Amino acid sequence: MPSTTRRPAAGPDRRAAVQAQIVAATERLLAGGATYTELGVQRIAAEAGVARSTFYLHFRDKSELALSLAGTLAGAAYEMMAAWDPAAPDALEAFERAMAEVIHFYRKRAPTLAAVLEVTSYDETVRDAWSAQLDQFVALAERLLAAEQAAGRTTKDLEAATAGRLMIWGGMQTIAHQVSAGAAEEDDAVAAELARFQWYGTFRRPA
Repeated sequence: MPSTTRRPAAGPDRRAAVQAQIVAATERLLAGGATYTELGVQRIAAEAGVARSTFYLHFRDKSELALSLAGTLAGAAYEMMAAWDPAAPDALEAFERAMAEVIHFYRKRAPTLAAVLEVTSYDETVRDAWSAQLDQFVALAERLLAAEQAAGRTTKDLEAATAGRLMIWGGMQTIAHQVSAGAAEEDDAVAAELARFQWYGTFRRPA
């Protein structure tokens, strides 16, 4: 008599595991020197050890995969910065450490960051998604600056929203340039100067 036992459908955990497998394979190929544009789905699937059809079960196309790469990059960096407290006694030193942690994170994933920025240059959906990711950092910076103003630790004439945009967009450009073209041994110095620039220019702007 034939068995009536059915194979259970892949649950959320299994789906997430396969997606992570595909993302990790893509990052390995990028780290190996491939550009995102030249990577084909078949090559990504082969590196991930899955069928091409499996790729399309988890990602509609390479643009959707790029969205996942962008989300992974921004999400991890956001957690690093969100833990920082500008009101702490060692706030500046902690700010420098957090900035260094972010730069080191992007340094390890420089090819992935380059790929995301590459795709934003021609894919409007990915560009909008990346901008939305950075807008979360802007909103965080604005909230922190507004709190510092309310506590009297920075000047009332500071335009928190504008300052937040300058901090995040300018900081991201600096970080992207550093990890793509700068020497790794200079990363900590860049982190420290970037943190001090933002600290004294916004969080502790003199009256």
